[in-house]
Amino acid sequence: MLQDHFVLAEGTYLLNHSVGRPLKTSESAFQQAFFVPWQASSREPWGEWLGVIDSFAASLAQLFNSPQQQFCPQVNLSSALTKLVMALPRLVRDDAVVLMSEIDFPSMGFVLQKALPHCQLRFIAKHLDVTDPQVWADHLSDDVDLVFISHAYSNTGQQAPIAEVINLARSRGCLSLIDVAQSAGVLPIDLTALQPDFMIGSSVKWLCGGPGAAYLWLHESHIESCQPQDVGWFSHENPFEFDIHDFRYHPSALKFWGGTPSIAPYAIASHSIAYFAKLGIEVVRQHNQQQIDKVAASLGEQFVSPREYERRSGTMILQFLDREREVMAALSEANISVDARSQGIRVSPHVYNTEQDVARLLRVITPYC
Repeated sequence: MLQDHFVLAEGTYLLNHSVGRPLKTSESAFQQAFFVPWQASSREPWGEWLGVIDSFAASLAQLFNSPQQQFCPQVNLSSALTKLVMALPRLVRDDAVVLMSEIDFPSMGFVLQKALPHCQLRFIAKHLDVTDPQVWADHLSDDVDLVFISHAYSNTGQQAPIAEVINLARSRGCLSLIDVAQSAGVLPIDLTALQPDFMIGSSVKWLCGGPGAAYLWLHESHIESCQPQDVGWFSHENPFEFDIHDFRYHPSALKFWGGTPSIAPYAIASHSIAYFAKLGIEVVRQHNQQQIDKVAASLGEQFVSPREYERRSGTMILQFLDREREVMAALSEANISVDARSQGIRVSPHVYNTEQDVARLLRVITPYC
């Protein structure tokens, strides 16, 4: 049973859009990768610690089907996005245009406003259906330089048609950047097939890897032309050359790395990502959708996220309007962990959530329908 692989406390945990539960083996893997090189030897641990970063990138490469040298570790998505957009020659123009949705995670909008104050930031209005390729087509005019696409939207349970939008952007000479924070680990993503220009993501949600282990991916055609401004000695072609007068960008995506790296978050995340890469995201997706289908079949208008498989993410949104506080209180009393945002109550079943978990959820919320 897959749930036996994870640390599950008492109660029913359905908050995987926020933080995924750790693997039972994560603590020992962390001990071996991080503490053993530090504690068990009188030698400097950096040689083994940097191997953790290699393992992290290798796990990402397996998960997303793309060469390892196209990935660079990052502390979070905001930092990754800041570094990226300030390094793109195309966005230094005063007439550059970036397109995103009003329902994207606000931090992404904050970054684009501050990192690119000279650019025009356009929004797809929040009332429009971002699951509809035609909505994107209507907004992707020929003057758009970069389109920011969230693969999944945590407040609505929607899934963007990323393949269609990426192809459309390419046909119109526009760069594409996908945010997979809410989809990595629950929606299969094949970068070799999709061929976006850029991707940013994290490990804390469906990948169950904890915070602090984000990543930036670049299509190989952009690595040479990007010139990040936020650099450090690990952005250097040879970090251990130590010539202050000669900086040369690393020839891979690691040019975006920066200064002395954190190791601990990646030691945890690489172990977890490797687990899901081996398991197969299709397995997670199928199980997740089966649980969502059970709730959708039991509810009427309270189920407000998409009912169509291809339009919905791993999160379902339940709306009880003026009774939401009562429902949330009842769920808390039953020790069922969910949360609520502007569109309703968010519920995200992972591979370790059972049919009994969903049955408990339905027993609590059905009286309010």
